[in-house]
Amino acid sequence: MSPRFTVLLYYKYVRLPDPEAFARAHRTLCASLGLQGRILVAEEGINGTVAGEASAIVQYETALRAHPEFSDIVFKTSFAETPPFHRLEIKVRSEIVTLGTGEDVDPLRDPAPHLSPAEWKRMIEEEDVVLFDVRNRYESDVGRFKGAITPAIENFRDLPAILPEYESLKDKTVLMYCTGGIRCEKASVLFRRAGFQRVFQLEGGIVSYAEQFADAHWEGDCFVFDARMTIPVGPSASRPPVGRCAHTGVPTRNVVNCLHDPCHKMFLVAPEAIERDPDHRLCGDCRKQGLTSMTADYVGSPARANPASL
Repeated sequence: MSPRFTVLLYYKYVRLPDPEAFARAHRTLCASLGLQGRILVAEEGINGTVAGEASAIVQYETALRAHPEFSDIVFKTSFAETPPFHRLEIKVRSEIVTLGTGEDVDPLRDPAPHLSPAEWKRMIEEEDVVLFDVRNRYESDVGRFKGAITPAIENFRDLPAILPEYESLKDKTVLMYCTGGIRCEKASVLFRRAGFQRVFQLEGGIVSYAEQFADAHWEGDCFVFDARMTIPVGPSASRPPVGRCAHTGVPTRNVVNCLHDPCHKMFLVAPEAIERDPDHRLCGDCRKQGLTSMTADYVGSPARANPASL
């Protein structure tokens, strides 16, 4: 039986003079097709992930590409048995992925070179390179390229502050990656502005790489910002997880939010650990404060993540 839902991941940096008007029209389009998901619109472009019936997704792709500025937009496709989203959110923001550096980091003005998945794989195998994961800590906990540097950041906007820790890489060849490519567009410019000499980004991110080379040089799963939380990299879903439960240390791919709403930190915890002790839905920091599942302010859903991190 074919999966019921088709899921699209996409972005495009392009000048949108009236993002509010675009968002209104786009909301009407998505609603008419019965799509659900999260879409961010800004003067610098669009960043989205939506899900729906296969026929509706085809119509959506056609409608978006009918706009001249999106005629060449690239869609990454995956599938789900159950709804990955439960509503449609279209928001106008100052950035389509939040770095917080403003016009100082503009991928439309100063793009860093892209590497095709084939060239990325070749360089890993044949050259002296440093792999750099620009995603959040909990994403790299779930899976990453083997040997990659994985900064302990909770949000993409934290990246500029920790950049000085990697001064020693300025003369290295740095290959950076993220889920679909959007964060690397800004991160690579940030690194180049800071004096890094050779910085390259993976075209299409992990998703495009996996379509061509499965899990070659990869370990674990890939975190996604929807109800699935993780998806396999490559055709096999049976490989053991590389993530570790924050409380028990056992292998797991299960991601949750901290039960305490003012915290809601995302972390890995084994389902069996939660079954034995409901307090394991609290992160280590909140447990150290003496909070319990009875005293914490409940988040209200199994897991959630900031869509601006896409």
